[in-house]
Amino acid sequence: MCPKRIRLIARVSSDRPAAVRQPLAEWVGSRGTITPSQDGFEVTAEVEGESPRDLNRQLLTALRKGEKRTRLRSEWTVDGTVEKFFDYVPKGTRKETASAP
Repeated sequence: MCPKRIRLIARVSSDRPAAVRQPLAEWVGSRGTITPSQDGFEVTAEVEGESPRDLNRQLLTALRKGEKRTRLRSEWTVDGTVEKFFDYVPKGTRKETASAP
């Protein structure tokens, strides 16, 4: 399978946000932005990978190496389809809606 360009929008929350900052920054790198929030971080990025499920698993595994009780709510968009996850659990798919100009 060829890697696909996949867009990520996520909320990372943790009891210890400082502990997940470094693994998050390493995973996102220069492919996106990380914005601090009240209980963690807001993330937007465009990454390449095989599937949203695989990328979600990779990201959450990296974050939990920093702090075991980290939570990830994510939306991965590829080929017009949005896949939502809470931690490792898929929460559904939908077609991407066209945004207004």
